Amino acid sequence: MRVAVVTFPGSNCDHDGYHAFKLVGADTRFLWHRETDLSDTDAVLLPGGFSYGDYLRSGAIARFSPVMEAVVAFARAGGPVLGICNGFQILCEAGLLPGTLLRNESRRFRAHDVWIRVERSDTPFTLAYEAGRVLRVPIAHADGNYFADSDTLARIEDRGQVVFRYTDPDGNPDPAYNPNGAQNRIAGIVSEQGNVLGMMPHPERAVESVHSSTDGLGVFQSLVTSLQPVP
Repeated sequence: MRVAVVTFPGSNCDHDGYHAFKLVGADTRFLWHRETDLSDTDAVLLPGGFSYGDYLRSGAIARFSPVMEAVVAFARAGGPVLGICNGFQILCEAGLLPGTLLRNESRRFRAHDVWIRVERSDTPFTLAYEAGRVLRVPIAHADGNYFADSDTLARIEDRGQVVFRYTDPDGNPDPAYNPNGAQNRIAGIVSEQGNVLGMMPHPERAVESVHSSTDGLGVFQSLVTSLQPVP
């Protein structure tokens, strides 16, 4: 499996994502944002960070980087794309995922561990988990408040596109454990086709025991498993 980790000016989690994919045996390379060749790529990671300094709004400028035309075409052809934190914001700006990420309800940057419940175990990104499992992973964002208009939100829910939700440590809904005010406690969604995942928490920062949690490793294991040839 060959993974391209896109690096934008201001990205700061590209090396973390690269390392996570290497841990699960993927042939991983960095792809500078000016490059456009994805011909030898099986999956794409849009990492976290502050692309273009989050000027204008998070992800709005990165959406127009040369690489994104190739990423959009890759995704629309069914290629798997994972966007984490700023990557999620870029996916929304590029129209690959519905909705947008607003300023945190607290108006403060939040960086700490959160708990998210796996809502689906049948996506290319969650095969290693059981539905209902609660993961402990970190966040680090100022604009993680997921928002969509009422019709879009209803459609997302009806079609089962919500993959992760913020919960308390036992998996129960609790406003006190919603770190940014996201609608319906949404922490991650997939596209209608199921091949594009955007999530605000950072699974790549929870892949080794030194991180105090390895709960995020399953995201990367799942994607590698989903791309294995069928015997």
